[in-house]
Amino acid sequence: MAGKPSPRTRSRSSSPILLVTLSLLALSILFFLFSLSPRTLPSDTFPTRKPETSFVASLEHFLVHRAPKSPPAALLVRGTDDVVGDLDDSMYGIESERVLGDPYFPVGMPIRVYVYEMPSKFTYDLLWLFRNTYRDTSNLTSNGSPVHRLIEQHSIDFWLWADLIAPESERLLKSVVRVDRQEEADLFYIPFFTTISFFLLEKQQCKALYRDALNWVTDQPAWKRSGGRDHILPVHHPWSFKSVRKFMKNAIWLLPDMDSTGNWYKPGQVFLEKDLILPYVPNLDLCDAKCLEESYSKRTTLLFFRGRLKRNAGGKIRAKLVAELSGARDVIIEEGTAGEGGKEAAQNGMRRSIFCLNPAGDTPSSARLFDAIVSGCIPVIVSDELELPFEGILDYRKIALFVSSSDAVQPGWLLTFLKTVSPAHIGEMQQNVVKYARHFLYSSPAQPLGAEDLVWKMMAGKLVNIKLHTRRSQRVVKQSRSLCTCNCQRANITSPSRLF
Repeated sequence: MAGKPSPRTRSRSSSPILLVTLSLLALSILFFLFSLSPRTLPSDTFPTRKPETSFVASLEHFLVHRAPKSPPAALLVRGTDDVVGDLDDSMYGIESERVLGDPYFPVGMPIRVYVYEMPSKFTYDLLWLFRNTYRDTSNLTSNGSPVHRLIEQHSIDFWLWADLIAPESERLLKSVVRVDRQEEADLFYIPFFTTISFFLLEKQQCKALYRDALNWVTDQPAWKRSGGRDHILPVHHPWSFKSVRKFMKNAIWLLPDMDSTGNWYKPGQVFLEKDLILPYVPNLDLCDAKCLEESYSKRTTLLFFRGRLKRNAGGKIRAKLVAELSGARDVIIEEGTAGEGGKEAAQNGMRRSIFCLNPAGDTPSSARLFDAIVSGCIPVIVSDELELPFEGILDYRKIALFVSSSDAVQPGWLLTFLKTVSPAHIGEMQQNVVKYARHFLYSSPAQPLGAEDLVWKMMAGKLVNIKLHTRRSQRVVKQSRSLCTCNCQRANITSPSRLF
């Protein structure tokens, strides 16, 4: 007959019961915590702000919530030989470790970017200047375009910078990360607003600021180490930074196009292996899938164009196209006008059209291409020298028709060609245009597969050449430094710097 269990036995038999009880209690606590409203948790845990695609609205939010009230003086580290050499040794050591740990280095994600903290006259002061003068609609360029509208079209420098310096808890992109130590960086971002300064500052004041920016950046150890090859310079408007950019031609330029005609960039300054083409910021509102469905029956115009009918350089083809297409049935060709009325007319016209004509402007590209895409209108691109953003990732044949300039101006050719496109093909391309629109939208916060994200995905492909060129240039510098030291010792010179 079995006796009573000993105290030790009772303790063992009750352990599973105790564990189950504690587990249920823990689960109950967790369930209670997760059932709480998100409002009781830190705001950074649940970023709920809707993506903002308006430059003006996003800038206002940025200046109110992000801009320091009294920006601290930027730290300037001068690139002496010793400082440059120490930085190079540190970066080489970290890169060697990453090579061993990552078989895809340096094209693996994410890209590590160091953002310079430049004096506020290059950054926040210019943003405030734009914001405080935005309502001055009388400020026009020589060809009649509103200055602030042009700045919005080329505001890629703001969108990239605002995302890079945002708190990590509010960022959504995984393709790029900001680092606080220069030796950890793959690339260096120069946050200078070249377009705002060009359009809103007096000419001599602008040139002086350009020279100051040039001196500040080129005196940095990281610039001296690589010759600027791993530095990113936003110069998205072809007129901006013109007086000094020849001294920074090694940097990665962020451009609207290559302009191989030579009208805007000097030979050897820009090329696809080095630089990156970014889309203009669209002027018009997004027509999403619901909008496309609602506007389908209203798209009775075959071909639409609204803009400047006379342009310079490659844009001279516009006058020829106007002469060929004016008065044709189901075709609308209009001279563009400034202001909100012009924007509304362009948006209504594109949303009522099947195809939108996109000839070259003063440069091979035009903001109109991206206005057409976000409007659900199939672009008809007439520009023989055009290089498009993100061509290594996006297949433009699915969303646009490409026509040579020589064909487009032939009597009757263009309209006959467009009328041969089947309704099924048109429907497929319209659906693709709506799907692709997200890739050309800048927003705050920056969205995965949005324009900012694709910038860094394209940039990853350039890192191999950047690292190779930097290693080569540093090898030459070290050899020269070693030779200089040897010669100085033979000549009984105490300081090699006296040779320079």
